Amino acid sequence: MTRFIQAQHARILNMAVTSWFVTAVIGQWIFGVYVLLFYGTATLKGHPSDWNKVLPNGYVTGDIMGNVVVGSHLLLAITIIFGGPLQLIPKVRNRMPVFHKWNGRCYILSAFVTSLSGFYMVWVRGSVGGIVQHVSISINAILIIVFAVLAMKYARARNIKKHRIWAIRLFLVMNGVWFFRVGLNFWLFMNQGIVGFNPKTFEGPFLNILSFSQYLLPLLLFELYTIAKKSPNKRFVQVVAVIVMVFIIVMAIGIFSASKSVWLPRITEVLFTNSITWTNM
Repeated sequence: MTRFIQAQHARILNMAVTSWFVTAVIGQWIFGVYVLLFYGTATLKGHPSDWNKVLPNGYVTGDIMGNVVVGSHLLLAITIIFGGPLQLIPKVRNRMPVFHKWNGRCYILSAFVTSLSGFYMVWVRGSVGGIVQHVSISINAILIIVFAVLAMKYARARNIKKHRIWAIRLFLVMNGVWFFRVGLNFWLFMNQGIVGFNPKTFEGPFLNILSFSQYLLPLLLFELYTIAKKSPNKRFVQVVAVIVMVFIIVMAIGIFSASKSVWLPRITEVLFTNSITWTNM
């Protein structure tokens, strides 16, 4: 009887988590298209200085080393955004094991490179925000490296159960920057303006909280899910399911706001500009 109840609870939680995953992937791939088109087009046209329209100190004239680091960070970010979700889809994993294996290796490699390049961009090249945000980003990078090592360790040991757990944790912390953007746009949408931070210095109490929440909240949500999945306590399972649904609503609003105000307009702008360029050619 207990197993039956647990199975029922697991089904409810799986439905909520699946809804969360689908919502997240849609938002991430919209963001991925934006990153690919904006930064890719600027690079291919020979105007990497356009990176600075979005990424402060993204391109610095004469700093070859720094520009290569930032460029590799952006390139691998695209790989992470599109390749990461595919690692967690059961049908892809089961039907295309070879792809899963090599995509996973690319994902792990990307985790190490983006983390190290992230350190460089924050502490050497310089980034917006204050010391609190820089420390938070550094902690995020450390977690990415640790989780990547553990996911790889259990994959090699053929301990699939633990490998999947650490792979999910890795996926969550790897998307910290995306969660930050979604959380920020949710906040701006709900307040209909800038509240809790200085837009010029990009510092303030809200951003300090968000900088840690961007990876700690998703990890907490996952830990609650794993506990609830095994719990016979119906009330606890229901509470966790509600928390997941609230998280979905917040995320959906943030995705909508970011897409409407930033991602889709810039995607449209790049495509429109490209069409004119090709016509003139």
